Amino acid sequence: MDSDNLLGQFLRARRGLVRPEDQGVPVLGHRRVAGLRREEVAMLSGLSTDYYVRLEQGRERNPSVQVVDALARTLMLDDEAIAHLHQLARPVPGRSRRNTRRQRVSPSLLQMMNGWTDTPAVILGRCMDVLAHNALGGALFAGHTYSGDLMRLVFLDPDARDFYPDWDRVAANTVGGLREAAGTDYDDPQLIELVGELSLKSEEFRRLWARHDIRQKRHETKRFRHPVVGELTLTYESLTINSAPGQQLVVYQAEPAGPSAHALSLLGSLTATETARASDSAQQDITTD
Repeated sequence: MDSDNLLGQFLRARRGLVRPEDQGVPVLGHRRVAGLRREEVAMLSGLSTDYYVRLEQGRERNPSVQVVDALARTLMLDDEAIAHLHQLARPVPGRSRRNTRRQRVSPSLLQMMNGWTDTPAVILGRCMDVLAHNALGGALFAGHTYSGDLMRLVFLDPDARDFYPDWDRVAANTVGGLREAAGTDYDDPQLIELVGELSLKSEEFRRLWARHDIRQKRHETKRFRHPVVGELTLTYESLTINSAPGQQLVVYQAEPAGPSAHALSLLGSLTATETARASDSAQQDITTD
């Protein structure tokens, strides 16, 4: 990843996604580029072509708020992408290269999660890695090659498309969430390693990453096909943790008294039984010794 010209990369990617006809640009003959041409973006935004070219090439790095807003309208960005574009145009000094030490989860937060015996909960790190979970949260994602890493689970796990019946939507939202979480900090070694590996191993990831979509992980309904209890439709809420920047607490819930609630209850019972058996086995081993 080239972190030296994030604004230019974003502009190039997003203009390639805008159909000329959606902005009233006549399409005459064969076009060699997907989406809008540079001069078309400049015209629609009220800019000179030379100025816009300098923006894409990274030779102009301080566009005004008015210019950024005009570009956002031309590129037909949603609210999250507009906020991201402003962030790229006005990066906050001193926020790059975050602390790369191992992320730790607060003991009090773990205690709170463990008290939610009927509610799956996981804590995700800045690269969608699972830092912690309660028993039911662990059971929800158990049984996969990459159960502890949601990015790699989606794109590298052989069971991903079966586990996520709506895989295309999940994949797009996951990549957009990673982009949003990264912000302007593309020098993060963990992010560089993750994007490099997924780019090499997954054509779908490369395609989605190149779009520069932004999706903030907040609230969504997601379907799962669990290997033990079958179909689950769960709503999740994603909450930022103020005491640990970059971490997210994700809590899943089922519609009360519905099929997914019964399946989730069954999963909880099976998990509790397995935990009790493991505890009894460990106690027997101690007694034997």
